[in-house]
Amino acid sequence: METTSRAGHPLPYDTYRQAIERETLRFADVVKGADPTTPVPSCPDWTLAELTRHVGALQRWFSALLTQLVQEPPRSRDVELGLPERAADYADWVAAGVPAVADVLGRTDPQAPMWAWGADQHARFWARRMLFETLVHRVDAERAVGRESDIEPALAADGGDEFLVNLPSAGFFAPAVAKLRGNGETIAFRCADADGGTGEEWRVRLEPDGFRLLPRASADAAPAEAQTVVRGQASDLLLLLYKRRSYQDAAFDVSGEVTTLDHWFTHTAF
Repeated sequence: METTSRAGHPLPYDTYRQAIERETLRFADVVKGADPTTPVPSCPDWTLAELTRHVGALQRWFSALLTQLVQEPPRSRDVELGLPERAADYADWVAAGVPAVADVLGRTDPQAPMWAWGADQHARFWARRMLFETLVHRVDAERAVGRESDIEPALAADGGDEFLVNLPSAGFFAPAVAKLRGNGETIAFRCADADGGTGEEWRVRLEPDGFRLLPRASADAAPAEAQTVVRGQASDLLLLLYKRRSYQDAAFDVSGEVTTLDHWFTHTAF
């Protein structure tokens, strides 16, 4: 499989297919029986009902794109949702959509060319995107109802890669990204756990005309130290990139210029 970033990413397509099913059912389990009006602190102005509708609707929309193998940006996100009248039934509705999503993913050639808003213009983009959309919102739901969260380190590391690879293309729905510029400052996000890939690191450089994800240095050419380094467990780094955590949390070891991090996180929400 071609990679959009570096060795080990993306993960095998079957990993995404299987993980989407697990994460969707986990999400449905979290919200089932919970008060639909419960606020979701990490998604301001959303209730648990709105978060659940979003997850189920987005999966159905992604599935429609994959079924059609669309070759240009769709003009509408309208799809048949079959949304229940009662918000209390949304959890079952999300879970009920799992077989149809699995069927679409199973029938799709991951290397089929198709439109995607990110860097990878193949069907596999949407499986990868669906997984991390679902996984991060599962954590949002768990926090809303007071549950502890866990993320498989290998998935978390790939989620961090997926976020950073696609961020340069996110400007059309996250306008602040277009203002993410600098004067050559480099930020390194470094995994501290073995399962997430000890030594796995992503470097981004802020330049006058934008920013870019730097290629991994070769084994015999260690890169110069970044001006700012954030080190943490893969799962914590993933949630940090999605602004579900703060770099000031004790989970992170930060060195260098924190003003660069403030600038980064001000412009990277999506």
